[in-house]
Amino acid sequence: MNNSLLQFPDPTEALSVLPALVVGPLGGVIMTPDGEVEVYQHSELRNIVKDHDFLVCNVPVASRRLGASLAKCFDVLELFAFIRPAEFCLPLPLGLSHALAMPPMGETHEDEAAILLKSVQTLFGELTSVDYPYSDGIKATAYNMAAAGWCWGPLLLGAMGTVEKQASYQVWNHLSEWEEKAPPPPPGQNKISHSESIDRLSALLGDQAEKRHGQIEYAGYVARVFDMPNEEGEPVLVLSEAGTGIGKTLGYIAPSSLWAEKNGGTVWLSTYTKNLQKQLDQELDRLYPDPKVKKQKVVVRKGRENYLCLLNLQEIAATASQVQGKILLGLVNRWARYSRDGDMIGGDFPSWLGETFGVGRLSQLTDRRGECVYSACSHYKKCFIEKAQRKAKNANLVIANHALVMVQSAARHGETDLPTRYVFDEGHHLFDAADSVFSAHLTGQEGLELRRWIRGAEVQNRRGKGLRGRLHDLIVDEEEAGQYLNKVYLAAACLPADGWHGRLIDNGPFGPAEKFLTFVRAQIFARQQGQGEFHSIETQAGNPVDGLIDAAKELKSALDELIAPLKRLSALLSKKLDIEADELDSATRNRLDAVSRSITRRCEIISEGWCPMLAGFIDDLPTNDSFVDWFELSRIQGRESDVGMYRHWIDPSLPFSNIVLKPSHGALITSATLRDRLSDNSNPDIEWNSAEIRTGAAHFISPPLKHSLMSPFNYGEQSRIFIVNDLNNRSMDQLAAAYRELFIAAGGGALGLFTAISRLRGVYSRIIEAMEEAYIPLYGQHIDPINVSTLVDIFRNVENSCLLGTDAVRDGVDVPGNSLRLCVFDKVPWPRPTILHKARRDHFGKQTYDDLITRLRLKQAFGRLIRKETDKGVFVMLDGASPTRLLSGLPDDVPIERIGLAEAIKKTKEFLS
Repeated sequence: MNNSLLQFPDPTEALSVLPALVVGPLGGVIMTPDGEVEVYQHSELRNIVKDHDFLVCNVPVASRRLGASLAKCFDVLELFAFIRPAEFCLPLPLGLSHALAMPPMGETHEDEAAILLKSVQTLFGELTSVDYPYSDGIKATAYNMAAAGWCWGPLLLGAMGTVEKQASYQVWNHLSEWEEKAPPPPPGQNKISHSESIDRLSALLGDQAEKRHGQIEYAGYVARVFDMPNEEGEPVLVLSEAGTGIGKTLGYIAPSSLWAEKNGGTVWLSTYTKNLQKQLDQELDRLYPDPKVKKQKVVVRKGRENYLCLLNLQEIAATASQVQGKILLGLVNRWARYSRDGDMIGGDFPSWLGETFGVGRLSQLTDRRGECVYSACSHYKKCFIEKAQRKAKNANLVIANHALVMVQSAARHGETDLPTRYVFDEGHHLFDAADSVFSAHLTGQEGLELRRWIRGAEVQNRRGKGLRGRLHDLIVDEEEAGQYLNKVYLAAACLPADGWHGRLIDNGPFGPAEKFLTFVRAQIFARQQGQGEFHSIETQAGNPVDGLIDAAKELKSALDELIAPLKRLSALLSKKLDIEADELDSATRNRLDAVSRSITRRCEIISEGWCPMLAGFIDDLPTNDSFVDWFELSRIQGRESDVGMYRHWIDPSLPFSNIVLKPSHGALITSATLRDRLSDNSNPDIEWNSAEIRTGAAHFISPPLKHSLMSPFNYGEQSRIFIVNDLNNRSMDQLAAAYRELFIAAGGGALGLFTAISRLRGVYSRIIEAMEEAYIPLYGQHIDPINVSTLVDIFRNVENSCLLGTDAVRDGVDVPGNSLRLCVFDKVPWPRPTILHKARRDHFGKQTYDDLITRLRLKQAFGRLIRKETDKGVFVMLDGASPTRLLSGLPDDVPIERIGLAEAIKKTKEFLS
């Protein structure tokens, strides 16, 4: 017998004795392969799982519920990710059932156990079929994962028969390369007429679709954004509020796609979150039903930190020593081979792997610190990021997010090949996105990131190339550049180093930055105002504690010494590009240019952000009316995570308008909640004021085109609003009882929204037992080890489930149909009274500004309830002090009743039944 041939066990025998375990919030069931079922309490299960192997679904969730480790169990989700790489599956038994096209089953724990058993049989059957489509590298990957200790490995190898010893599978050798293309010419200047846009919409919808007059009007009107501007710096701006149900997505896709085709240009479609990018991408299947055509015409773009870095994958694979890390690398290899675009955040990557194997491990596989070596990378021609960037230049439509658009525009300001046409969906979030992008944070974590970017890894077992590793071979013959690189390396010692936070706590800072942060932290604690030990805390930057000014002076001097050689180094790289223009190959030119840009961006962070903040603070200069500065200590789940000095624009729409909108030719800003409706009889022009201010349109001479369409839904018939006026919502017991009874009255399908994580946790712990007894699945943000995007997907697909969440859930929910029929707010969602909010409140109108934000939040939340003409929904506010003036943004015809809790429960049940 050939010693290189290895025999593995027949999986049929092993699976015939492997039972399925389903763990619920209160207990669980075990089902044997022949269908015998036993029901147990958690305490009993904890003893049983010590000595037995089981099939489970989603080990982190089951382990958290049980309060015991299930790491040695066979997770069916891992099997699915291996056999069906880059395919979507919700991380629960129902998700497996849908992904594997099983016949409908019930939702009891017994049904879920049966699904696990059936899923394993189905997946092994697919693996051994002659037309299995994902066979490339499967034996090598399974072999090495089995060698690492993956429980599924031997069974998979047994299913594939006799297997030779396998070398590691290097996925980068099996990916296609991108090809360089000539830069596209500037787009044409052909307009899109009203009728052309409507015709394209009709083609998208098809002959059988019901004509929606609002959608037709919308598509015709927003085509005007593709007119040519008449003055430099005055783009054609269209603000369009389209009520829920208008169908605005296809309404703007119609003229956008047509303009791109007629003019040979690209339209960037931007939305707020990555989850919404995914939904927009799915809508484009109507325009390009052929996946191959769509792949050429549509590109999804995100920041570099979202994509798998093949060099990081290779380096980590070469040094991985822990079992979990090796298993994760095998699953990532399988996914990368068949992924559409290498997007690990919101793309076709199974996001639940982060909870199973650790988010930290996944983050190491992306380029979070800007350490790319570009053409010096052996995988440059196969790089997912480079592919996406090149495809975007020739695509018809690019699906982006607001943050990426702003970052790109700022980093490449003034360049001729930036996009000229934008559609900003979820336009009411532009203000918040700009607030995040156009800000400066002089904090421990930001300083550490810059230090690592310059000096690379400085502690054992930590990866990081540093600036020298990225530049050395480019300047090996440049003595002056090498000298300045050394000066940069030495000057970066002023920045926080690994372990900075512990040294701050112990009052033993090392270097100017840590010393400054130690005094900042001391001032925060000295002046906090009862903000507690769980949440982040902040204080004004003025009237510094003793020693802080001297520490700030020392840090500024050190940063000045860092900026000077950084700027000189960037200038030398630019000079090299100029002098050796006739000698440098394209790859080297691109690499030099990219590194030079990267250095320039970091110089700007220091010279235009950190140093002016310190200078104003040191000299006690009057605060610039455009900014607000403060000190903050950040906490995550009660644990300190960062500390430092912050500077934000009071009106971040100003840099957004100057950097993004002004260089463009046209931009559509659209949403269901742009205007602020002050009252039933308010002036329409006044209603648009807030929209113009918060979107940046107010900063142009030419007024924007404004257009609004009311929702076609009959809210009077389809919805109800109840304000509960006899509940003490400060009592967690009363609050939890209200949620419990309302959720049960609705039979599930409920979204519970909270203004604080602590209140969410308190309600969850009090109602989980009752929900389980009522057979209503309950999920919670900050409770279940599942990311928000996946939680929303679960809520959408598990029709009678309930979901508890905060504002991130409120902004990301798009759940049509019966899955969302009740929305319950714990209290009026006033803006948090932070130092930043106080400055904006003073600038934008005090109480008027508070009301504006709160009205828009309520309007946005209510808009999630009714998504189709057949939907019915109830909106409940558990805050009897809700001011009537905040309700003016809600539909006129929906009945609003201030009633007691018992009556609200009764009426909710009657209306939804």
